[in-house]
Formats: sequence, C-alpha cells, structure tokens
Amino acid sequence: MERIGNFINNAVVFDDNARLAPVFNPAEGAQIADVELSSEATTVAAVEAAANALEGWSATPAVVRARVLFKFKALVEENRNELAELIVRQHGKVFSDAQGEITRGLEVVEFACGIPHAQKGEHSLNVGRGVDSHSMMQPVGVCAGITPFNFPVMVPMWMFPIALACGNTFVLKPSEKNPAPAMFLANLLQEAGLPEGVFNVVNGDKTSVDVLLSHPAIEAVSFVGSTPIAEYIYSTASQNGKRCQALGGAKNHLVAMPDADPDQVVNALMGAAYGSAGERCMAISVAVCVGDETADKIVSRLTDAAKSLKVGPGIGQEVEPDMGPLISGVHREKVLGYIDQGVSEGATLVVDGRDLKVAGHENGYFVGPTLFDNVTTDMRIYNEEIFGPVLSVVRVNNLEEAIRLANDHEFGNGTAIFTQSGRAARQYQEKVKVGMVGVNVPIPVPMAFHCFGGWKRSAFGPLNMHGPDGVRFFTRMKTVTSRWPESSQMQAEFSMPTMK
Repeated sequence: MERIGNFINNAVVFDDNARLAPVFNPAEGAQIADVELSSEATTVAAVEAAANALEGWSATPAVVRARVLFKFKALVEENRNELAELIVRQHGKVFSDAQGEITRGLEVVEFACGIPHAQKGEHSLNVGRGVDSHSMMQPVGVCAGITPFNFPVMVPMWMFPIALACGNTFVLKPSEKNPAPAMFLANLLQEAGLPEGVFNVVNGDKTSVDVLLSHPAIEAVSFVGSTPIAEYIYSTASQNGKRCQALGGAKNHLVAMPDADPDQVVNALMGAAYGSAGERCMAISVAVCVGDETADKIVSRLTDAAKSLKVGPGIGQEVEPDMGPLISGVHREKVLGYIDQGVSEGATLVVDGRDLKVAGHENGYFVGPTLFDNVTTDMRIYNEEIFGPVLSVVRVNNLEEAIRLANDHEFGNGTAIFTQSGRAARQYQEKVKVGMVGVNVPIPVPMAFHCFGGWKRSAFGPLNMHGPDGVRFFTRMKTVTSRWPESSQMQAEFSMPTMK
C-alpha cells in the first residue's frame, strides 16, 4: 500500500510514528493509499523550514521569482495528463473536468508571473516642499494554505503562486482525502528551481491545522471549505494576530426569467448542478423559476436531461461519463440523507438518484442526478449546502421575489440570471447581495486577474482570492515619506505636521 508523507525542505519526509488515514478511489470504493496525519512536531518542522527560507526568498528579485513560476507552469503543462489522472483517482471527477481544474489553476500562475508589475508601489513627488512619498508592497512572511478535497489542484493554486511570487514562503495543508496532487505540485516546484523550504506540504487533520493557526511564525492563513470550518479558521487565526481569508459554503441560485430560452437554461443547469457531482462551491443548487409556465417548461426539459445523464468512473471508459462519484462513502450517505429529508418535507421528487448502480463499480460512491420541484424556503434541502448532485426548483411570481430569495439566504457566494432583458439583468446584478454574479453565465467564476469571493457567510475576511486582492493579501503596504534638507533648515515642530 502506498504511503503518502510530507514535503519539507524539497524532500519527501516520512514519520514512522504518524497516525495514518486511508485514501480511497471513489469510483471503486477501495483503499489505494495511506496518508500520514502529521504530528505537531512534523507540522512545526514544516513551518520552521518556511521561516528559515524566508529571508533569502524575499530578497530574491521579483523577476527571478517569476521565472521560477514560468518554469513551474511549463512543467505542469508537460505533466498535466498524469496530474489529471491523480485527481480522477483520488477525487472521482471525470478526466476532462480534472483537466479544466488544472487550466483554471494555471491561469492564476500566469497572473502571478506578472508580479514585477503587480507588486509595484506608488510614488508622489513633492507632496510638500522638498518632500516625496512612496509605497512599498513587501512580503507578509510565512503563509499557510488549508485547502478542500473538491479542487485539489486549482484551489491551492489560487493561493501559493501569488504568495510565492510576492516573496513569501508557504506551508500547504491539503485535504487528507486526496493528498497526492499537492505532493505532485511540490515536486514540480522543486524541479522548477524553487529553493529549499520555500514551499512545503504537510498532510494532516485538525492537529496540523491548529499548529498553523497558532504558530507565531505564520503571518497569514488562506482557507477554502465549509462555513463552520471557515468561521473557526478565521476567528482562531485572527485571535492569534494573523491576517486571514476564509471562504465557506454556498447555496447558489440561478434565476430563470420568462423570456429566457428554456433550452439554454436547462443546458446551463445540467452542467452547473451536476458537473463534478455537484461538489463545487459554485455549483448551482437552486433553480428559481419566475412564473409557473417558466417552471413547467424547465422542469419538463430537466427531467429528460437528468434521466439521460451518464454517470460512471472518471477515466478508463470508451465514452467519458458526464458525472463521476462523490468523494467518500460517508459523504454519499450524507447526500442520500438530504434526498430522504426533501421527500419527508414535501418537495416533489421528480428524478431520484438514490438507487443508481454503475455496472462493474457497484462499490463506488455514486449518486445519480436528483431533481426536486416545489421546494420551499423552510426546507433543509433549500437552506443547507448539500454538496452533491441535487437540484431544487423554487417557483416565484416575479423578479423581486427572486432577488429577495437570494438576499435572505445566509450564503452569498455565486448566483446567475438568465434573461434577454438588459433591464432585468441590470436590476438583478445591482440589487442581489451575492459576491459573484453571472448574466446568462451559470458558473460565474472570475478570471485570475479578477477576484474570487462571496458575501455574507460564504466568506470571512476583507480580501478575496487571486487578482488584485490576492496581491494585497500576500503583501504589506509600507509608505515612506522622505525629505533631504540642508541641516540648517531643520527646526523643531510641536504642532501636527502639515505640508505647506
């Protein structure tokens, strides 16, 4: 059985006394590896390695740091098929989706390669007579990233490329459910020429997380995961004097207006609700249909489309399926429990994915596409994040009701409106209290040079992921005001200094 350790000081490190956790192939329901759950001592060793490397790396010219990332980008592209296969084996998503995840991660690397420009400060000449001011964007220090299972490559690459480009060192704690992709990336960074200790991977559970949240050498913590954990990460890191960005859960609404093309809406919903088995923080899990006629058209088409959706293992098939398994048996049972709950609460179960069996993969963690109609706002399946292939249809009378639904929900990650009316689209994007909005775009994930982040209980902290906010998060601003007078011109001033 393969044993997955840690990556510290550019070397794979094993701890014979570490606790072990099983790593499964979700399509098979079979264990394929053991991962070490690092002790406090091992986690501290990773932090100390990053702290020891900080002075040298932060003093490295930005253009040299960018060249390492350019090389890393090329290596990822050269090895992307192998990396995608690792994602499929340990996460379960289909191969093309794994490839797409890598591409979106690489877009952040490309953005980070422009750090010599993005990290430039500002300068003002003669803010007073003979007085100049300029700002410097300096590295924060040792940074930590704690990332989820659903994007084992993309989400880490939302964090560490920008952190490294800005001159910080980094400790990554990936999900223990699929740790191999992070180790693969660490080896590519080493091959790209990253010095020892600049990037480290520590596999583990809450023990490792708590070390990262409390260790005095850690200056910044970046997190993506569920809202309860995001809140814990943010509050604990903040109490320990660290800056923190923590992205949490979601319940993303797609509003279908009466003038929207129903076929376009259904195609959008199929990919956004059932892609990656719904294990995306930007998945659409609520379709808000304005008017019963709109709802009837969409539900009818969704029913046929969902029933014809192909489900199976993400690799090794002659024809790639549309959707793979869920991450674990435990999570599968949780999703099945939500479907049972929706039935007991009175929602109309239009398509039932509970009894799906995939031939040759009967032990896999599969749940078929599931569709509920007549869902109301007092139901758990509406209020809670299911993180599975379950789509709920809510019927409303007008756009104002649709906006109120999204605004009243505790989450505010992503949303979309499908319409041919520019007026309706403008009203929705202006009034909806959600961080990312799509207009005829079902999953409005911003490009790397913009920022990713939600509102309300979908995000904690003032700065979002990647884009300009990413650079701001991983740097500290220092402002210098300077004057070079003749010595005879210097006089004591006892009032508040002003520029004359």
